[in-house]
Amino acid sequence: MFVVIFRATARHLDAEYSATAARLRELALTQFGCLEFVAVTEGSQEVALSYWPDEASIRAWKQHTDHLMAQQMGRERWYSGYSVEVAEIKRHYAAPAAS
Repeated sequence: MFVVIFRATARHLDAEYSATAARLRELALTQFGCLEFVAVTEGSQEVALSYWPDEASIRAWKQHTDHLMAQQMGRERWYSGYSVEVAEIKRHYAAPAAS
């Protein structure tokens, strides 16, 4: 399993950003094999973690037309800067949630 770590500094997140983010999240999860997607924002900082079964799925997602358009909008309007890291998860374990 792989994780894509997206970190960004927001410039201006508008209604179009929210709609685009929701649509792309759904597309990644339903058509590109994304296993899980979690995003958090604190102040102007955004961190998104998406989990993928393999690198081929990540590459296909990265090149999808809608995702490419969103990347361009991010660079032009929504973010003052961002970084992307792709890492392979070698080990994973969890404890049950407390009741």
